[in-house]
Amino acid sequence: MISSNDFRPGVSIELDGSVWKVVEFLHVKPGKGSAFVRTKLKNAQTGSVIERTFRAGETVPQATLEKSTMQHTYKEADDYVFMDMETYEEGRLSAQQIGDRVKYLKEGMEVNVVRWGEQVLEVELPNSVVLQVTETDPGVKGDTATGGTKPAIVETGAQVMVPLFISIGERIKIDTRNDTYLGREN
Repeated sequence: MISSNDFRPGVSIELDGSVWKVVEFLHVKPGKGSAFVRTKLKNAQTGSVIERTFRAGETVPQATLEKSTMQHTYKEADDYVFMDMETYEEGRLSAQQIGDRVKYLKEGMEVNVVRWGEQVLEVELPNSVVLQVTETDPGVKGDTATGGTKPAIVETGAQVMVPLFISIGERIKIDTRNDTYLGREN
């Protein structure tokens, strides 16, 4: 159990049979009446956001989340096969369980899998990945870093906007959180 006074962004609680993460909280002490905590909660399964008010000191069950490091070994049909780095057991996840960042998943990449009981809540990819450009318009002499951008397809099939001077075969660093080009890699 966790007290509403201990709410902080990132804390996970169980509410109405679901896992909710505290996104924002505000402890309010009105001049008249008792204190309360106004929160913004995000559902870990569906992504929906609600606002909820709790009495100060009210206790709610804290969600017990288990985080494990797994390595993507290969893809079989529609499933992505992972190996747990501690127990060496194999597990399978679908593209829906991994989420939209599946487009950056590469064989051999380590990810953190967050589970609530047997249910996978989130698959955390690294914040940035280095991938090779497989398809883009050719760079032309005179293209500069400040000139503009063009679309490029990387080895995993994801499309990223890159500067005009990037050409096929180059390795680039990509921010997986917002799909942006960060720079070249050697």
